[in-house]
Amino acid sequence: MKHAFRFAMAASLLLAAGTALAANDTPVGNWKTIDDETGQAKSIVQITDNNGELQAHIVKLLNRSPEDIARDGVVALCKKCDGERKDKPVEGMNIMWGVHKDDDVWDGGKILDPKSGKVYKVKLSMRDGGEKLNVRGFIGFSWIGRSQVWERQP
Repeated sequence: MKHAFRFAMAASLLLAAGTALAANDTPVGNWKTIDDETGQAKSIVQITDNNGELQAHIVKLLNRSPEDIARDGVVALCKKCDGERKDKPVEGMNIMWGVHKDDDVWDGGKILDPKSGKVYKVKLSMRDGGEKLNVRGFIGFSWIGRSQVWERQP
Protein backbone atom coordinates (compact mmCIF):
# COMPACT_ATOMS: atom_id res chain seq x y z
CA MET A 1 0.00 0.00 0.00
CA LYS A 2 2.86 2.36 0.82
CA HIS A 3 4.38 1.77 -2.59
CA ALA A 4 1.10 2.55 -4.35
CA PHE A 5 0.76 5.77 -2.36
CA ARG A 6 4.36 6.80 -3.17
CA PHE A 7 3.81 5.98 -6.83
CA ALA A 8 0.60 8.05 -6.90
CA MET A 9 2.36 11.00 -5.23
CA ALA A 10 5.32 10.80 -7.64
CA ALA A 11 2.98 10.59 -10.63
CA SER A 12 1.03 13.60 -9.37
CA LEU A 13 4.20 15.64 -8.98
CA LEU A 14 5.41 14.71 -12.45
CA LEU A 15 2.03 15.57 -13.96
CA ALA A 16 2.02 18.95 -12.19
CA ALA A 17 5.58 19.67 -13.36
CA GLY A 18 4.65 18.70 -16.93
CA THR A 19 1.61 20.98 -16.84
CA ALA A 20 3.74 23.90 -15.62
CA LEU A 21 6.29 23.31 -18.37
CA ALA A 22 3.58 23.02 -21.02
CA ALA A 23 2.13 26.34 -19.92
CA ASN A 24 5.40 28.03 -20.93
CA ASP A 25 5.18 26.91 -24.56
CA THR A 26 2.26 29.23 -25.28
CA PRO A 27 1.82 33.00 -25.02
CA VAL A 28 -1.30 32.53 -22.88
CA GLY A 29 -0.74 34.22 -19.52
CA ASN A 30 0.29 37.54 -18.01
CA TRP A 31 3.13 39.59 -19.48
CA LYS A 32 5.03 42.73 -18.52
CA THR A 33 5.47 44.82 -21.67
CA ILE A 34 8.80 46.54 -22.12
CA ASP A 35 9.02 49.66 -24.30
CA ASP A 36 11.50 49.02 -27.13
CA GLU A 37 12.62 52.68 -27.14
CA THR A 38 13.00 53.43 -23.40
CA GLY A 39 13.52 49.94 -21.95
CA GLN A 40 10.90 50.78 -19.28
CA ALA A 41 8.09 48.50 -18.19
CA LYS A 42 4.87 49.93 -19.66
CA SER A 43 2.01 47.61 -18.69
CA ILE A 44 0.79 44.22 -17.63
CA VAL A 45 -1.05 42.47 -20.47
CA GLN A 46 -3.08 39.29 -20.21
CA ILE A 47 -3.17 37.01 -23.25
CA THR A 48 -6.06 34.56 -23.42
CA ASP A 49 -7.04 31.77 -25.80
CA ASN A 50 -10.58 32.02 -27.12
CA ASN A 51 -11.22 28.83 -29.16
CA GLY A 52 -7.76 28.91 -30.75
CA GLU A 53 -7.65 32.69 -31.21
CA LEU A 54 -5.28 34.61 -28.97
CA GLN A 55 -6.46 37.95 -27.63
CA ALA A 56 -4.83 40.37 -25.21
CA HIS A 57 -6.01 43.16 -22.99
CA ILE A 58 -4.20 45.62 -20.77
CA VAL A 59 -4.61 44.75 -17.10
CA LYS A 60 -2.57 47.62 -15.65
CA LEU A 61 -0.45 50.55 -16.85
CA LEU A 62 2.98 50.92 -15.21
CA ASN A 63 5.50 53.74 -14.76
CA ARG A 64 3.27 56.55 -15.95
CA SER A 65 5.20 59.79 -15.75
CA PRO A 66 3.75 62.95 -14.17
CA GLU A 67 3.71 64.39 -17.71
CA ASP A 68 1.61 61.44 -18.94
CA ILE A 69 -0.84 61.88 -16.07
CA ALA A 70 -1.04 65.66 -16.62
CA ARG A 71 -1.65 65.16 -20.35
CA ASP A 72 -3.92 62.09 -20.25
CA GLY A 73 -5.46 62.29 -16.78
CA VAL A 74 -5.49 59.74 -13.99
CA VAL A 75 -7.39 57.29 -16.20
CA ALA A 76 -5.43 57.02 -19.43
CA LEU A 77 -7.72 57.23 -22.46
CA CYS A 78 -6.93 56.08 -25.97
CA LYS A 79 -7.22 59.55 -27.47
CA LYS A 80 -5.55 58.67 -30.78
CA CYS A 81 -7.59 55.50 -31.34
CA ASP A 82 -10.31 55.25 -33.97
CA GLY A 83 -13.78 53.75 -33.81
CA GLU A 84 -15.07 52.04 -30.70
CA ARG A 85 -11.75 52.48 -28.85
CA LYS A 86 -11.67 56.28 -29.27
CA ASP A 87 -11.44 58.03 -25.85
CA LYS A 88 -11.94 54.73 -23.98
CA PRO A 89 -9.82 53.72 -20.96
CA VAL A 90 -6.60 51.97 -21.94
CA GLU A 91 -6.72 49.70 -18.88
CA GLY A 92 -9.04 46.83 -19.77
CA MET A 93 -8.78 47.52 -23.51
CA ASN A 94 -8.45 44.64 -25.97
CA ILE A 95 -5.21 45.42 -27.83
CA MET A 96 -4.63 42.16 -29.72
CA TRP A 97 -7.01 39.90 -31.63
CA GLY A 98 -7.17 37.32 -34.42
CA VAL A 99 -3.83 35.65 -33.60
CA HIS A 100 -3.52 31.91 -34.36
CA LYS A 101 -0.78 29.32 -33.92
CA ASP A 102 1.29 28.64 -37.05
CA ASP A 103 4.01 26.05 -36.30
CA ASP A 104 6.22 27.67 -33.62
CA VAL A 105 4.85 31.22 -34.03
CA TRP A 106 1.48 32.89 -33.55
CA ASP A 107 0.39 35.33 -36.24
CA GLY A 108 -2.39 36.41 -38.56
CA GLY A 109 -3.84 38.92 -36.15
CA LYS A 110 -3.60 42.58 -35.23
CA ILE A 111 -2.17 44.58 -32.33
CA LEU A 112 -2.99 48.11 -31.26
CA ASP A 113 -0.44 50.62 -29.98
CA PRO A 114 -2.61 52.69 -27.61
CA LYS A 115 -0.02 55.48 -27.52
CA SER A 116 -0.24 56.15 -31.27
CA GLY A 117 -3.68 54.65 -31.94
CA LYS A 118 -2.20 52.64 -34.83
CA VAL A 119 -3.08 49.02 -35.56
CA TYR A 120 -0.38 46.67 -36.87
CA LYS A 121 -0.15 43.08 -38.01
CA VAL A 122 1.45 41.00 -35.26
CA LYS A 123 3.68 37.95 -34.92
CA LEU A 124 4.50 36.31 -31.58
CA SER A 125 7.32 33.89 -30.79
CA MET A 126 8.49 32.38 -27.51
CA ARG A 127 12.00 32.92 -26.16
CA ASP A 128 14.07 31.76 -23.20
CA GLY A 129 12.02 28.66 -22.48
CA GLY A 130 8.74 30.55 -22.51
CA GLU A 131 9.81 33.23 -20.04
CA LYS A 132 9.95 35.91 -22.75
CA LEU A 133 7.73 36.70 -25.70
CA ASN A 134 8.94 38.41 -28.85
CA VAL A 135 6.13 40.65 -30.12
CA ARG A 136 6.65 41.95 -33.65
CA GLY A 137 4.32 44.66 -34.94
CA PHE A 138 4.53 45.48 -38.65
CA ILE A 139 2.83 46.87 -41.72
CA GLY A 140 3.16 44.78 -44.87
CA PHE A 141 6.21 42.55 -44.38
CA SER A 142 7.32 41.39 -40.93
CA TRP A 143 10.89 42.56 -41.52
CA ILE A 144 9.58 46.15 -41.70
CA GLY A 145 8.40 46.86 -38.19
CA ARG A 146 9.27 46.99 -34.52
CA SER A 147 9.73 44.34 -31.88
CA GLN A 148 9.29 44.31 -28.14
CA VAL A 149 10.29 41.57 -25.72
CA TRP A 150 7.68 40.97 -23.03
CA GLU A 151 8.46 39.19 -19.76
CA ARG A 152 6.20 36.46 -18.34
CA GLN A 153 4.57 37.34 -15.02
CA PRO A 154 3.29 34.96 -12.34
